[in-house]
Amino acid sequence: MTDFQIYLTIGVFAAVILLIAFDLIDMTVAALLGVSILIVFGILDGSDLMPIVQTAGGPLSLLFGGMVVARVIGKTGVFDWVGDAFLRATGGSGRRFLLLIVALVAPVCAVLPNATAVILVAPVIVGVCLALKVDFVGPLIITAIVSNAAGMLTLVGDPATFLVGSAIGLSFTDYLRMVSLGGLLAVLAVAPLLPLLLPKIWAARVTLPAERPRIVIERPAFLALALLVLVIMVVLFLIGESLPNTIIPPQVAIIGASLALLVVYGVRIEPVGAVIRDVDWKTLVFLGAIFTLVRAFIKTELLQGLSIQIYEWFGAALLPVAFLSLAGIGILSSLLANIPVVAAALVMITGYLVAAQAVPEIALAPGFTDWPNATLPVFVAMMFGGTLGGNATLIGASANVVAVGICASRGRLVSFVHFLRFGLPSAAVQLSIGALYVWVLASILG
Repeated sequence: MTDFQIYLTIGVFAAVILLIAFDLIDMTVAALLGVSILIVFGILDGSDLMPIVQTAGGPLSLLFGGMVVARVIGKTGVFDWVGDAFLRATGGSGRRFLLLIVALVAPVCAVLPNATAVILVAPVIVGVCLALKVDFVGPLIITAIVSNAAGMLTLVGDPATFLVGSAIGLSFTDYLRMVSLGGLLAVLAVAPLLPLLLPKIWAARVTLPAERPRIVIERPAFLALALLVLVIMVVLFLIGESLPNTIIPPQVAIIGASLALLVVYGVRIEPVGAVIRDVDWKTLVFLGAIFTLVRAFIKTELLQGLSIQIYEWFGAALLPVAFLSLAGIGILSSLLANIPVVAAALVMITGYLVAAQAVPEIALAPGFTDWPNATLPVFVAMMFGGTLGGNATLIGASANVVAVGICASRGRLVSFVHFLRFGLPSAAVQLSIGALYVWVLASILG
């Protein structure tokens, strides 16, 4: 790559970020334009296709499969019933409503990708907001923030977390043992921030009607089949990697989507094409474009140079590098979608670990899983940085993009700055908790 191409790649990166940050152009259009420029100038070519697919295929498959399953479950009417029960549980209290958002979103994100969780619970949140006569924008942003934090409860909760876990061969159960507690602490950290971020809703109090008509599920058989698909997905997430024919989480998501579409086809509720059309293709295209931009950045070899620079700064001291990863990835994930940031950081950190002789040079090749325990806190720090740092801004995580898209579909446009008011303090607190957790983990692992 020539010097001109390197400077152009950096310039395109910066331009895309600024265009999105200042709401100068639609973020998907900005990302696609950036990719187009890099193609025209020969920075990206046909040889880049497979590396992009290898990196982006897993996270995008998780999102796609989750979106399809969420769409089908939503059609059963179960969330109308959940919304009614949710409203009753609030008792008309804004304070209780906000705390219940945390309680509702967290377990959903434990078994489904966080963007999918936002899609599932958004109608519930909006419906309760209307009943309580409060603005739904803030609660939906909080829903995204909670979902991102709760995405760390399991390996499949957030595509960025899965990307790191799969890169080091971390199993679903090993993740539960090593990382999930940190995710729980990040979720709980949101609760004390609620009265500060949403004071009007926190203080809201509405008298609900004494008697409300109960929601009745009109197609219980359809609901049973849709929930069966969800159960199958959860079971395969748990045991898929231990089966004789290994089934990894992205494959589980595709299986789940296929079964959900089969249910739709079988019950004849609506055409299969209607479900496919309702998938959030804009978010998927945006993330795919960002992955492509990151591929171009990798080709500049700047990341490889940074690997050497980190080694010169810290030598073989892995804990400071873990903190640097958490902070650096956290900041970058707030400016650029967290999934591709993590993908790029994996290249850099792996290069550093090789330079520090913590792992052999073969670790640079795909499929290496023999990581020493001492290196694991570095990768856990990457998970915290990518997942929680993405909370800071509108474009930092796919769940944020989905939440803002839902607001727009209901006539409320959310600016970059508006989201920042909620996201920045949340991310700062959660990343601090993440740093403490990484320190404790490093102490335990030696």
